[in-house]
Parts: sequence; structure tokens; C-alpha cells
Amino acid sequence: MSESEKTDRLFLGIDVGGTNVKAGVVDDAGNVVSRASVPTEATLGPDHGVAQMVLASRQALQQGAIEIDRIAAIGLATPGTMDIPNGMLLDPPNLPGWNNYPVRQKVADALGRPTILQNDANAAAYGEYWAGSATKADSLVFFTLGTGLGGGIIVDDTIVQGEHSHGSELGHTIIEIDNGRLCKTGQYGTLEAYCSATALIQRFHEAMEAGRTSSVSDRMDDITALSPLLIAEEAEKGDELSIGLILEMARCLGTATTSIVHVIDPAIVLLGGAMTFGRHETKIGRMFLERVRQEFCERAFPVLAERITIDYASLGGNAGFIGAAGCARRSLIRGLI
Repeated sequence: MSESEKTDRLFLGIDVGGTNVKAGVVDDAGNVVSRASVPTEATLGPDHGVAQMVLASRQALQQGAIEIDRIAAIGLATPGTMDIPNGMLLDPPNLPGWNNYPVRQKVADALGRPTILQNDANAAAYGEYWAGSATKADSLVFFTLGTGLGGGIIVDDTIVQGEHSHGSELGHTIIEIDNGRLCKTGQYGTLEAYCSATALIQRFHEAMEAGRTSSVSDRMDDITALSPLLIAEEAEKGDELSIGLILEMARCLGTATTSIVHVIDPAIVLLGGAMTFGRHETKIGRMFLERVRQEFCERAFPVLAERITIDYASLGGNAGFIGAAGCARRSLIRGLI
């Protein structure tokens, strides 16, 4: 849609996580009009979760003094596994007990607007494609680095969600065939087993058990638990173990990026999520990105190494609900809702 074709339509994006539900009203150009966040309280079950989605949505609408009738469509982003065409959650690891649940229809019924369902990482990728760091690109590979590792792929405004709603699961790319690390899904050698917050913490514990030393241990007590943030802070101060673990993660990510790029050949690769080590604003964030780029350039076809951009995403924690709203807008434009 060109600038001249944009309207005053508004869209509502809902991003459901294991901890919080974020909702935001987004205009036709991808600008955030208002937003709100409430606890998911996932252990209380899916019906309660939907009530929290509705609460976050109504708070976002109230913050912007917007009536629900002004919302053209709603985009709902949740963790997988899911059946996207039928709007069903199947067995989402981050939402235990929300099995075979018609979440899209529940939200549509509660808010009274056309609603689409999308995988949360796919939605975040679309947010960056539509309104973030990839607005000038026709194709995008997007990694979300957090407790686990998610991913999204966009090609010519098409979200690669696959025939069975399990496309773009970049965290489950196999990078180690023999003696691979165990992923929480039960698979061995997956990218998530090497490049997630869970993996970073596990590898730190393993290093300490093997006799390595680190300034991180001096800051740990009953109150301050080990976390990627703590490791990153000590890496920024020069702790060798922390730096080494973070850069080893970057090496693994660069290797996986090469394989994915050789399949997709995108214009840009973006790194987002909660674990990006301060991005460009910190020394360790810059070191991490440079190591990913270095590994990619050493392994990729020269023409791809020369032309493909690898950088950090820009929308931060808003990417999910912005992208969900963008997916709803896309479906409306295509006449799918």
C-alpha cells in the first residue's frame, strides 16, 4: 500500500507471552497509538488467559480514547504449537494446559472484531518488516533470542508459516549432528540448545563445574540469581568466561544463519528478542553482532557475504503486538477476513 492509499484505520495487536500480555493500537502506517500490558497468569488456564487479553486490549483502547468499533481488525500473536488457519492452540510449551484451544474465536467473540492468529515470532518478524528495521527490504530472516529461540521469515510480504503452521522454526535448525546438546523439546543439536538464555546459563554452570572462574560468581547469592543480563554485565567489564560464552553463542548463530541464508537468500537478517546484550549501545553487544557477521562471512557464498545485511532489530518489546496488528492489516487488505 502506498503512502497515498493509507487510511485512518486502526488495528489492535495482542502479543501473548508466558509472563505478560501486551496489547497495542496501531495505525495504518505502523505507528503505535496506545499500548498496555497485564500479567498472562497462564497457570490459571486459557479462559482466564483470554480474559487477560481482553483486559489488556481494553486498557490500550482506553489509553488512546478509542472505541472498539474503530478497530478494523485484530491480530493475535501467541507461542506455538498451533493450527494457524483454524485459530487453534495445540500444545504450546509456554502455555501449559492450553491444549486444543480455539483462542482466535474466543478473542473474536469477546471483542467483537475480525481476528487472525499468528505465531509470536512470525508476528515480530512481520513487525520489523512492516514498521521496523526491514521496511526497505523485500525479504527478511528474523531471530528472536530469549528464554528459547524463535524465528520468522518474510518473503515478498508473505509469512513463511508452512503447510502445517510450523514454518520458520529457526530455533530447531540442527547445527550439531553428533553429541549435540539437548534442547527442551527433546531434540539434540538444535540451535536453541546453543543460542538461548537457557543454553547460556547451562553452559556457564558447566564451565564453573569444570573449574573455570568468573566475576559473575562474586555477584550471585540467594537474591541475585544467574541470568543472561548478569553474564552480559560482567562481559562488559571484561570477564573472560562471560565474553567467551557469549561469543561462542554468536559463532553458533552465525553458522546457522549461513545455512538459512543459503536456502532463503534474504535481503536482511535481524536479531531481536530480550537477549541482544545491549545491541549497538554496549561493547559486548557490538562484539556479539560482529562475531555473528564474521562467522557468516567466512562460511557463506561470497556474493551473499558481501550483500546481505545482518543487524539488530529496532522495535524491541513492541515488535510482537505491532507485527500482530500488521498481520491483521495484511489479511484485511487481501480480503481474508
